[in-house]
Amino acid sequence: MNDQPPSLPARIRELRTQRKLSQDRLAAAIGVSKSTVQSFESGKLVPQEGTAQRLDEAFGTGSEIQGLAKTAQEDRAPWMRPWVEHELRAILLQSWEPMLIPGLVQREPYMREVFKSIPRNRDRIDDMVSTRLNRQAAVLERAPSVAVTCLIGEFALRQGSREALKDQLSHLIDVGHRSSAKIRIVPGGMGIHAGLGGPLALATMPDGRRVGYLDDQLRGRVATSPADVTELALLWEEVDGLALSVDQSRDILLRMINELK
Repeated sequence: MNDQPPSLPARIRELRTQRKLSQDRLAAAIGVSKSTVQSFESGKLVPQEGTAQRLDEAFGTGSEIQGLAKTAQEDRAPWMRPWVEHELRAILLQSWEPMLIPGLVQREPYMREVFKSIPRNRDRIDDMVSTRLNRQAAVLERAPSVAVTCLIGEFALRQGSREALKDQLSHLIDVGHRSSAKIRIVPGGMGIHAGLGGPLALATMPDGRRVGYLDDQLRGRVATSPADVTELALLWEEVDGLALSVDQSRDILLRMINELK
């Protein structure tokens, strides 16, 4: 069952049909031309705020069309959304992390060690942990589930205290058992390759559009231009070609856990 909200064009068509309104009659009711209504229903145009309000009044739908129109406007200008909102709407998330375990699959002991390593974080670690745990739950526990593929550099699997690593590596195996998640390891010793430039993430939206994300020492940056997203997608594909299979990656994780006993 698909619980994704309906698209704005589909919802306008559905409501107009249910209320037995022709495109001409709807256009007259909201003060636009018939061709404008046709453009709303084909997705060529998104109703502006006032028009969306009049559509809600014509359909008797409260603020539903206004909400869908706001979302559609933001999707056309994705830089308006922070990365966490893109994660919540994505149907596919792909990430590459050469140095650390990706945030979405970190366990609390491991994330505390990561946060403590940065001086400016030390007075707000509890809040940061709570925020990250909530983010994980919102993305990974939702229905329908989002497909997740994490590519992780082997170096990242060896960073941290013994106890935190045992717990963290076991968690990666548990996550990898989900039908919607793939954990794949990029072995060390692969030489210089495209992924060494740093971590990246890609989110694919329900309409097929993609958004990228880059992290650095100060803050993250959402990449939305087609050229930038294409470049990040090509980089991800290069790293993906170096990664071990899911089964091979699980074998490496199990071997590392045994070494930590």
